[in-house]
Amino acid sequence: MTQKRKEESELKVSDRRLFTSDGELRDSTEEQVPSPATPIATATAAAPSPAPTPVATVSEPASVAIAPESDVPEPPTAFEQQAQHDAYKRSARDLDTKVELSGHSAKELEMNFERFMASLYMTAMMQLGMMHEQGGQPGVDLIGARQTIDTLGMIAEKTKGNLTPKEQGFLQNCLYELRMAYVEVTNALARPPQAPGPITGTKG
Repeated sequence: MTQKRKEESELKVSDRRLFTSDGELRDSTEEQVPSPATPIATATAAAPSPAPTPVATVSEPASVAIAPESDVPEPPTAFEQQAQHDAYKRSARDLDTKVELSGHSAKELEMNFERFMASLYMTAMMQLGMMHEQGGQPGVDLIGARQTIDTLGMIAEKTKGNLTPKEQGFLQNCLYELRMAYVEVTNALARPPQAPGPITGTKG
């Protein structure tokens, strides 16, 4: 029984040494932990059920590292991205050729920062009912307008220090005008409708 308890204690100590700072199993466990060998063996013999506890401790970090499957799909490989990029460029060149043949300039299709800001500006103005498409009726979408304005504000924060003075000025002007228009529209909608005044006339 003494020999059996000694073997169990050595196995128990070896399992615990897996979590040292080196992260490796040490061979000479008896020299490093001579005195606790007996209590560990006693605890193992008296209560066999706690033995799986160190194993559970090992599996917890492993499960966190692996993490459950996410709803976000795996990103494409570098090869797939490059192949798709090349295909996109070829299609863009084909479109540019058709535009040039129609008598227009392909540069009109190029996207830059100011055109991107202008597209968001126009979207917000339409959502505020300040502008509308030709032949259409103006409509107000305050939630959509606020989200578009907040998007511009987020871009301003994320691009701070990376814009040219012209781009920075254009973005700040867009934000200023849109915020002012948003306040005007919300204030106008908050005011109660005014009752028509009395009709006065002159007797002849």
